[in-house]
Amino acid sequence: MRASLIQIAVDPDESVDARRVRAASLVVAQRGADLVVLPELWPVGAFAYTAFEAEAEPLEGPTHEVMAKAAAEAGVWLHAGSFVERADDGTLYNTSLVFSPAGERSAFYRKIHRFGFDQGEAVMMGAGEELVTVALPETTLGLATCYDLRFPEQFRGLVDAGAETLIVAAGWPERRRSHWTLLAQARAVENQAYVLAVGTAGTHADVQQAGHSMVVDPWGEVLAQAGADEEILTVELDADKVRATREQFPALKGRRLGLAPPL
Repeated sequence: MRASLIQIAVDPDESVDARRVRAASLVVAQRGADLVVLPELWPVGAFAYTAFEAEAEPLEGPTHEVMAKAAAEAGVWLHAGSFVERADDGTLYNTSLVFSPAGERSAFYRKIHRFGFDQGEAVMMGAGEELVTVALPETTLGLATCYDLRFPEQFRGLVDAGAETLIVAAGWPERRRSHWTLLAQARAVENQAYVLAVGTAGTHADVQQAGHSMVVDPWGEVLAQAGADEEILTVELDADKVRATREQFPALKGRRLGLAPPL
């Protein structure tokens, strides 16, 4: 299975409409891949909180339309990263979209763990309530977004639901890049799964992005890693390696669930 990770740069001088068009062209250029992945909130910027309200769109809004067409034109499974969704009740969500090679939406995922503590995304957006997996012919994807990477229980839930390839779309800051690498490898090792972690390049609201998108195999080996600038990683994944790893070293079978908490 060939996967392409598009580490797109977010430039504040580029309009959202222009970036949608450019992102679509980058997706179409990956024709021949099986799976293409974009990062978190690339239309507006993950830290551009002041623009969230103005740039929010319905689930089937402009980003959905452009990305659906790009998936169909390229003939790929497309994880289109995330955008600011405005739900019917007015609530904002950090929502990811997945399209089939026919351009049909296969799933959407609303980010469960919102970053910001008492500001930004954490107070401006609603929290997702559902784990989401997507069955591809070669593998089953488990979806996560940025700050979710710090919560291993979410990934355990995705593995229990059948995930073999974990997608992490992010807008991760440069100042915590060491955590990005460490946590992506940890999620791969503990879940014996591929991790495709794709971030943005550039600067969002004066926050320098880490870039360094990466593909990690089920043993924790980094198969490919980008630099800090806009870049596309293309990697061949062996879908059978997840199953083989879990059979050769069946650590997941050793889990003990339902233990009583300490007194």
